[in-house]
Amino acid sequence: MNILWDFDGTLFDTYPAYSSIFSRVMGGESDEKEIYETLKVSFSHAIHFYNLSENQLREIAALENNLSPNDIQPFEKVEEVLKFADKNVIMTHKDRKGVMSILEHYGWEKYFNEIVTIDDGFPRKPNSAAYQYLHEKHHIDLAIGDRELDLIPAKELGIKTCSFQNQHVVADYYLANYSDFFKTVGEFIK
Repeated sequence: MNILWDFDGTLFDTYPAYSSIFSRVMGGESDEKEIYETLKVSFSHAIHFYNLSENQLREIAALENNLSPNDIQPFEKVEEVLKFADKNVIMTHKDRKGVMSILEHYGWEKYFNEIVTIDDGFPRKPNSAAYQYLHEKHHIDLAIGDRELDLIPAKELGIKTCSFQNQHVVADYYLANYSDFFKTVGEFIK
């Protein structure tokens, strides 16, 4: 099975750190749970929702760049799924340097055949160009993401989809945690 992964909120639990950063930049005036939910739609949605200024966006970027890989934890049992897959690829809006620092910190770079980041020049999700590139090259069987915009491109290309920790999007499969991967996606992988 060849799996296309989103990064933030799918492989790694990054949203608590990002929610904290947003809250700090906004002076603690917004509830971190609300920020978390807004970020789960998309970063651009959160930026517009909170009407952040250019100065605030620069401050958020600087604080994100100062995050340590220790601040970002992988989801429990996701490594078992990575080991199971024949091929794993990533498509993320995160920059390559940030992705690689986290993967290398956990020793996970070995699990990925290819990583497409914002640095590769593809349009942002939900545009399907990066997914199409990865699908043509790696014959993707399943796309896993935590947001609707992660799954829309896969659906356009006829790739099965799996929503992680999000029942609010239409997907072929839903996972609350990776312990349930083989039970939930079992009939597909047989």
